[in-house]
Amino acid sequence: MRPLLFAALLAAVTCTAVPAHAGLFDRNPEKLAEEAQSAGLGAVSIWIDVSWGFRTQGAANHLNKAHQAFADRGYKVLSVEPYIENGDLEGFFVTYQKP
Repeated sequence: MRPLLFAALLAAVTCTAVPAHAGLFDRNPEKLAEEAQSAGLGAVSIWIDVSWGFRTQGAANHLNKAHQAFADRGYKVLSVEPYIENGDLEGFFVTYQKP
């Protein structure tokens, strides 16, 4: 009975709450930053794919581009988590937050 009650309560809260955080997964960080700002998101997580091309300098360039796009719109970097699969760097999950 308790698991059913908990599930119903969780569903009610989830359906009525407005998200303050969203995940946006695309290749253009400028577009993502603009969408996050126009939606008024307090925090946003994006995926930066570095699996194609150079993983060393290319990864740094992708991160710098995304950081700059979000910084221009008032966001700060909250976390950067690399995703490694089978020993290869595939990309980063980056979370930005407005102070």
